[in-house]
Amino acid sequence: MPAFDFTPLIAPGAPPPAAKWTGSPRYNFTGGNNDPAQVPVDDLLSAAEAVLRREGRSLAYYGVAHGPQGYRPLRDFLAAKLKRDAGIVCSADEILLVSGSLQAFDLINGALLAPGDTVIVERDTYQGMLNRYARAGVNAIGVPLDRDGMQIDALERTLVSLNTKGVRPKYIYTIPTVQNPTGTIMPVTRRTALLALSEKYGVPVFEDDCYSDLIWSGERPAALYAMSGSGNVIHIGSFSKSIAPALRVGFIVAPWPILSRMIALKVDAGSGALEQMVLAEYCAPHFSSHVPALRQGLRKKLEVLMDALDQQFGIAAEFDDPPGGIFLWVKLPDSVDTLKLYQSALAAGVAINPGPEWSTDATHSKSRMRLCFASPTEQELREGIEILADICRTTFGVPERSGNIARRPKQA
Repeated sequence: MPAFDFTPLIAPGAPPPAAKWTGSPRYNFTGGNNDPAQVPVDDLLSAAEAVLRREGRSLAYYGVAHGPQGYRPLRDFLAAKLKRDAGIVCSADEILLVSGSLQAFDLINGALLAPGDTVIVERDTYQGMLNRYARAGVNAIGVPLDRDGMQIDALERTLVSLNTKGVRPKYIYTIPTVQNPTGTIMPVTRRTALLALSEKYGVPVFEDDCYSDLIWSGERPAALYAMSGSGNVIHIGSFSKSIAPALRVGFIVAPWPILSRMIALKVDAGSGALEQMVLAEYCAPHFSSHVPALRQGLRKKLEVLMDALDQQFGIAAEFDDPPGGIFLWVKLPDSVDTLKLYQSALAAGVAINPGPEWSTDATHSKSRMRLCFASPTEQELREGIEILADICRTTFGVPERSGNIARRPKQA
């Protein structure tokens, strides 16, 4: 019996069909996966049993009868954590729990953006946001970064240019604390300057803070949300990197006038309550001890990755030693096209994120790649980079040889 043809019925502008999933590659350096060995399974089991025995019958109600903003004990935990770690003074009523940071993006964009709008972003930035802008018909203008994050002089030039053209950007999207993909941390002086420009030109700031728990030193600058005196910052975060990505719990912190607009758009009858309940039960006693151990394990894997790149690529691979996170942003020689490298590497079982998918500037990012080091084992990190170097050598002629070349200052 022939299959029904849905093709003529597909809505205009719908994305192309997804390919069937055929399993993960042997050496997977893509995505935002975390270290499976460091998921706190036993403590999560205990938390799940405790909270279900105590409050499980509340699952009979949408939102476990805690309202549309999510499970109140988790919001209370977040309010205390944000004050302690990021300097953010907010109440639980200024926090909206969402299904991962991706739903936060969709709610913020749904409240603020329309086709033809303009936003300002970092030149190298999160692929998920760039894809959303493209689908929504939104113009994303990239601002260069350096080792301190978004360059403020370049941001000001962009704002002046747009103002001259009569264009008011809807927001400035920035990942100031462990930037994705570059790993930079914006210092306080630059944060102050960014906020001053935001106020001067009447453009709010969208602060993505999803990686801030993973700073090796455990010390971070105050969040932009905390530093703003005018309430012009929307702040988002996630438990994906600190606990587990598959739990799909993120959050938005915003002043009520704009948060209320996002709540009105959140018509999913509430994000998964069980995940929120388990996280609240787990985090109160365990979060502060779990995260330092997680950081220590991730830092060790990063060192393995950087050593493997030095061993296999030598000076052909340029990178900075990031102060935290789960990614390394690597610059290969200009002759390397990482979009082509991606295809050849995937055929050999190695998955990378090619730079052009993570940047507003295809020329700048052509020879760059993002490598996630959190989920592969140390052995997989070494073996995968060795295979990748062999493919680069065969396809692009670089590196000319592998060898144990001492590390030197690397390029962001």
